Amino acid sequence: MKSTIWLAMGAVVALAGCVTPTPEGESAVLPEEVLALVAPGQDTSTVRLQEDGCYWYLHNNAVESVFIPLMTRDQRMICTVAPS
Repeated sequence: MKSTIWLAMGAVVALAGCVTPTPEGESAVLPEEVLALVAPGQDTSTVRLQEDGCYWYLHNNAVESVFIPLMTRDQRMICTVAPS
């Protein structure tokens, strides 16, 4: 199980050269490898790749709409590079 997670994270890091931060208002197209990591309940149609190298999605609730990190099933941020 852990080797699968590390393999998937390695695939995300390998894709770092394939994606660039998305301009304000534009959604990123997620590679299949990244989609496989996404925890259920997150809106992948509104995902952006931010300048920090991590994917964020627009979360809508009754009070506000805010971009929050796209997370894996084990509650880790999905990034193209390791967050510093």
